Amino acid sequence: MNIPANLKYTADHEWVKIEGDTATVGVTDFAQGELGDIVYVEVETVGDTLQMGDEFGTVEAVKTVSELFSPLSGEIIEFNDSLESEPEKVNTDPYGTGWMIKIKISNPDEIAELLDDAAYKALIGG
Repeated sequence: MNIPANLKYTADHEWVKIEGDTATVGVTDFAQGELGDIVYVEVETVGDTLQMGDEFGTVEAVKTVSELFSPLSGEIIEFNDSLESEPEKVNTDPYGTGWMIKIKISNPDEIAELLDDAAYKALIGG
């Protein structure tokens, strides 16, 4: 299972890549594996300012629909539009072309609350 060391993680199985005041967010390799084949990603919160833990969208797999939660507070500034026509990118490249949103971080102190790769591995029993 792929758990890159340069990313942060949430207990909701999302990964976060911090670049300055922007966070790129997606679901982890573990999460996409548990969900199965992703058939639809819905994000209607672009332009909204969310608090850490607020729902920013949903991901639909063949057997289930799961909510997606904002790992940090801030404005949703971008959605990966390519997922509208190719949601399977979440399965094939969860840490690359399968990213979901970008957030303009409003509270950098929250980053310390995210999990590092070792803590995330422990969470999933890896």
